[in-house]
Amino acid sequence: MRGQADQRFGTRQLPEVPDAVAPDGSDVRELLRLGRGSMAHFELAPGRVSRAVAHRAVEELWYILAGQGQMWRRQGERRQTVPLRPGTCLSIPAGTHFQFRADAAGPLTAVGVTMPPWPGDDEAYEVPGEWPADASA
Repeated sequence: MRGQADQRFGTRQLPEVPDAVAPDGSDVRELLRLGRGSMAHFELAPGRVSRAVAHRAVEELWYILAGQGQMWRRQGERRQTVPLRPGTCLSIPAGTHFQFRADAAGPLTAVGVTMPPWPGDDEAYEVPGEWPADASA
C-alpha cells in the first residue's frame, strides 16, 4: 500500500489581515494545507513590482482572481512575459525565476497552490529580474 493520504477536512475563510510577506514582497494569506500541497492567497498592491525569486524545490500553480499585471518567468535561456488578468492560470516549475507586477488601477490578487507544501523561509531565493523591484517589496 502506498503512503497514507491525509484525511483531514479543512475549512477556512480568507483572513482579513495578511499572515506574512512572501519572499517576493507580496502579502500572503495562508489558506489550507494537506500532506502533498498547500494553498495561499497572494496580493500585490497597485503599481508595485515584486522581487524576482526562484524556488528550490516547490512547484506552484497560480490562478489570478482580480487586478491586472504581468508575470515574467525564466528557465535557462527560455524567457516569457505574460499578461495577468482574472481567469489567467499559470505554472511556476521548481527553479524557475519569476517576477510579477500589478497595474496602477488596483491590487493584483491570486490563489496559489504549492506542491509539496511550502517548507519554510529558505525555500525562495532572490534572482536577477526583468524589472526593478520596489524598494518596499
